Amino acid sequence: MSPVLRPRPSGGSRILGVGSRQPDRVVTNAELCAGLDTSDEWIRQRVGISERRFADSNESLIDMAVQAGKNALADAGVSPESVDTVIVPNCSMQAQIPNAAARVAHRIGIPDAGAFDLNAGCSGFCYGLAVASDLVRAASARYVLVIGAEKLTDFVDPLDRTTAVIFADGAGAVLVGASGTTEIGPVVWGSAGEQAEKLRLNENRYVQQAGNTIFRWAITRMPSAAVQALDAVGLTPADMDVLLPHQANLRIIKATEEALRMQGMRDDVIVADDIKCSGNTSAASIPIAFDHMRKESRVKSGDIVVAVAAGAGLTYAGQVFVCP
Repeated sequence: MSPVLRPRPSGGSRILGVGSRQPDRVVTNAELCAGLDTSDEWIRQRVGISERRFADSNESLIDMAVQAGKNALADAGVSPESVDTVIVPNCSMQAQIPNAAARVAHRIGIPDAGAFDLNAGCSGFCYGLAVASDLVRAASARYVLVIGAEKLTDFVDPLDRTTAVIFADGAGAVLVGASGTTEIGPVVWGSAGEQAEKLRLNENRYVQQAGNTIFRWAITRMPSAAVQALDAVGLTPADMDVLLPHQANLRIIKATEEALRMQGMRDDVIVADDIKCSGNTSAASIPIAFDHMRKESRVKSGDIVVAVAAGAGLTYAGQVFVCP
């Protein structure tokens, strides 16, 4: 007779708290234009950024992740000792071993945590949130801290206008816990490994990308992932309150918004556009933008939020959750 495992309790999951950390240094287009063959007008028209945040040499990815994680715990009113798992989506750790998550957990004061990094590029936060939700629902974890954190300026050639004007640094975090109802929907995700040659680190470990190719791929994948994620929880674009796209490029955000409006998204839906002042922070962009929106009262508890991402990392993801 085959052994039978005792079933573990399962239920719903929800976001309990949100927090972020951005470097203090604000870098304007004018500052970048002083050393690049570009202009403020070109940057605003092509990517929609007016300023971004750069970390100095004394602030690491770990430092930003720690502060964002602490802020999320404070927002949730949960002590570090109660957390048992830490996930740090990122693609910009200088050293892969030891991972960021274990170091972040230690510095926050989370004892003996399950801890791992997750590299899915710009979709990293959605991937991390999906894993956290499933861990909680399966009772493998009680509280999971998900911290998207990036120090992309370590991998950007300051003389390359195709990347130097886009990427920035920062961290955003959410705490995921159990819920009697389903407040985090299933993830819709995928990848495009066949396009691997379109994005790489060169011999100097600087990011190089075929921007137009990734742009075209992203504006196709993001709207479809959003619709599929809504369908997975029995909703349509008409039911959403907030569109929370990865802050990659304002033209990608606008294209995604327009595509969803054609499929029934209401005119009063709030669309995150943090790209204007934060730049592209890859796996950190969605939680940073969400934290800013909550602090500015642009979103409210109970709102239906659709988070969606595609881009560097050649992955995409869409997920629906309820605003805490």
